[in-house]
Amino acid sequence: MIIGSREFDLENHFYMMGILNVTPDSFSDGGKFNDMDKALYQAEKLIEDGADILDIGGESTRPNHIKIGSAEEIDRVCPVIERLKEQFDVPVSLDTYKSDVAAAGIAAGADLLNDIWGLKWDGNMAKVIADTGVACCLMHNRPDMEYQDVVVDMLSDLRESVDMALAAGIEKDKIMLDPGIGFAKDLGMNLMVMKHLDRMKELGYPVLLGTSRKSMIGKTLNLPVTEREEGTLATSVLGLMAGCSIFRVHDVKTNLRGLCMAEAILKA
Repeated sequence: MIIGSREFDLENHFYMMGILNVTPDSFSDGGKFNDMDKALYQAEKLIEDGADILDIGGESTRPNHIKIGSAEEIDRVCPVIERLKEQFDVPVSLDTYKSDVAAAGIAAGADLLNDIWGLKWDGNMAKVIADTGVACCLMHNRPDMEYQDVVVDMLSDLRESVDMALAAGIEKDKIMLDPGIGFAKDLGMNLMVMKHLDRMKELGYPVLLGTSRKSMIGKTLNLPVTEREEGTLATSVLGLMAGCSIFRVHDVKTNLRGLCMAEAILKA
């Protein structure tokens, strides 16, 4: 897959996506990097720690988050994207589900569009992605938690997102999928999806896994958000064993080292 100017061999290797939230209220790092100098400093650290992609978010999507308007989100993310592209040679992902924010972010230099609603929130999102030719990550999400079988239904929902993408003209080799850990799923459902992550391969697209510091880990281990690094690493290693290719994390260095060890074993 081509993301920006780089080619990613997602069939034979894994890659790290470092999280950079320029928000005042994200569940883990809200308020830490919503200042340009702090954002650039954190971006440099993420890259030094091994991030292959930077994922920029301008609106918190934690449970019960406060939605903001597109103009405010654009004001938060676009200047940061522009500066990142000026200062660093690394692809930049924009985490948004709004087509006008996506269009502005792509114009500012974003190379990948990370949509937590899998094209289903904003009817124009698929067209924006298709017209600009950027890569995209389509995440599983839905407005309720009424499943017959959470794994089967998740796969069905993601097939719908893929069909929407292809119908809009998004190229197959520009699509990756995300099982949406922590979105429209309770603890038991999240654990079940993790247990059956290998089923994602049935869809035929690269898989991005985003579990970093999430409540699934906090509830399982009874730990606050500041103490979920080891739990995150466990999910990353399980994800690699199940065939995931991109890992969206806050703690890049720890997860990279653990995944390198796991990959060496798997390839022995």
